[in-house]
Amino acid sequence: MAPTLYITPASPPVRSVLMAAKTIGLNLDLQQVNLFKEEHKTPKFLKMNPQHSLPTLVDDDGYVLWDSHAIMAYLVSKYATSDSLYPSDIKTRALVDQRLHFDSSVVFRTLTQILRPMIFQGKNNVDQKDIDSAHGVYSFVETFLEGREWIAGDSVTIADFSFISSLTSFNAAVKIEESKYPKLAGYLKRAECLPGYEANKEGLEAFIAIVKPLLK
Repeated sequence: MAPTLYITPASPPVRSVLMAAKTIGLNLDLQQVNLFKEEHKTPKFLKMNPQHSLPTLVDDDGYVLWDSHAIMAYLVSKYATSDSLYPSDIKTRALVDQRLHFDSSVVFRTLTQILRPMIFQGKNNVDQKDIDSAHGVYSFVETFLEGREWIAGDSVTIADFSFISSLTSFNAAVKIEESKYPKLAGYLKRAECLPGYEANKEGLEAFIAIVKPLLK
């Protein structure tokens, strides 16, 4: 029986897990949850995940886990045939972990601070403060990519799936200018060639469909 993943396709964290699963050839039983109808706050869902966040994983033995970064590390550690996406070398893994924490605490957090008021509270513009915050993120990532092909080295890791899903979503609200961020722009172009990128593309289109009408 395949692990079950509760999702909403437009979500960047959901897309990161889908990219990881596709990359390792893992089939998932995808269960869509409608956030606008608050299906993630039903008693049944809250019993499973009191934080009511997506994605939420239920493995075939009943093991429940949420947070996309933790889910990716778990799935790759359990189901991948090699450790390339989440290296066992302690220093290499520590750098991957640092990048995952950076996505969680800076990249994705900044994205939600900009877009949540638009999606759920009626705000209809990206103001200068939002633009400055986005450029702060872009500058960090540009620095991280100095001398590297991927976000934690010269090979793809699960940290890339988080950054790719978050940054492509960011780009829908605050354009990433190649002239200002050539390494970041090149990184996202390389990402489009990854075998698992298709899992990001479909959800990104849904994300853009939600966000674009809100931008005036």
